[in-house]
Amino acid sequence: MTSVGEHAPNFTLKNCNKEDVSLSDYHGKQVLIAFYPASFSGVCDTELCTINDNMEFFASLNTDVIGISVDAPWSNKAFAEKYGLGFELLSDYERKVISSYDVIFEGLGGLENYVCANRAVFILDKEGRITFKWVAPNPGVEPDYDEIKSMIEN
Repeated sequence: MTSVGEHAPNFTLKNCNKEDVSLSDYHGKQVLIAFYPASFSGVCDTELCTINDNMEFFASLNTDVIGISVDAPWSNKAFAEKYGLGFELLSDYERKVISSYDVIFEGLGGLENYVCANRAVFILDKEGRITFKWVAPNPGVEPDYDEIKSMIEN
């Protein structure tokens, strides 16, 4: 289980172009990781578009954004293109990262035994330490965007 104050587990996942991206690539920058259950689902669309609408704010504070789901890279690519998302979407199709961050959700949309990411947000400092963690009580709940922005500013 990951907790505030701990170093975030490193990972290497495929981006929309099937290229490897590692968390360690972001060392020296503050990072916002947004775990989301599924591309092209109502709440996920709203969440990632809201984050995207704030990219200028995040960039002004030297904060990179990463979205992670269990969707395939080509699904993430179509999702990013549809909404013009300006940050990396990574594919945890083996479900190892959602397990190491303890953000597993089972049964999305009533599909028994279907395992995906629960909605969650982590903020990491420049050394990769977790400074903020929010995990939704269920995937239908959006994060408090103002709280996220406040945590990044501080």
